[in-house]
Amino acid sequence: MKGMLFRNSRSRLTENTTLTLGAAEPVVIELRASKRARRLSLRVSRLDGRVTLTAPFGANKDEALQFATERLDWIRSHLAQTAPSEVPGVGSTLPFRGAPLTLERGKARVVEISGDSMLLPPQSPERDAIRAEMFLKETARAALVAASDTYAAKVGRPYGRITLRDTRSRWGSCSSRGNLSYSWRLIMAPPQVLDYVAAHEVSHLVHMDHSRLFWAQVEAIFPNYQAPRKWLKDHGTELHRYRFRD
Repeated sequence: MKGMLFRNSRSRLTENTTLTLGAAEPVVIELRASKRARRLSLRVSRLDGRVTLTAPFGANKDEALQFATERLDWIRSHLAQTAPSEVPGVGSTLPFRGAPLTLERGKARVVEISGDSMLLPPQSPERDAIRAEMFLKETARAALVAASDTYAAKVGRPYGRITLRDTRSRWGSCSSRGNLSYSWRLIMAPPQVLDYVAAHEVSHLVHMDHSRLFWAQVEAIFPNYQAPRKWLKDHGTELHRYRFRD
């Protein structure tokens, strides 16, 4: 949700701060001053319910407060739709390569996949979630390296290094030096989704933009990319609801 640009010189916003609105049901809002923003922009994260109000650097604080206050009902309606986070443990399910796995207690000292189950080591059950996360990261790295190698060979361009992150704003990126970065949570999505993201980022080795030529390059090495792209748009947020660490 966006608002007008404020030019009032009184009570300028020059640093990030927080606002608490509403007495009966208080809502905490992160107020961010941005030199790139041209107007007020209000966002409610579907992942954790974080409310962010981005304002142009030097905007009037009182008017930003009024902007948020007038939209409290809108904020609360979106907060009600926020999916609760889930800490994986024995008995719960966790998506892996697009299919739900039931977490069960195994006998080995490492995490194993058996049928539709993820078997967790018997020792130190308090580390179940962390072990599941480590397994997902290791599997994601192997899958993303393999996919990046495949599509880099198709475009005939080498890439630099591969980094795994847990970013919420993007699933992958390609730097000007050819380094690739991916979200390890892609291993929880269907395999074709992971492959699409790899093909997308590798295509940036040829075109560092999202021009027609870029999308033609994606299509050339990954035909019918629209379906996995739409899957990420429709279901990608769900992959972030799993919390593995405090």
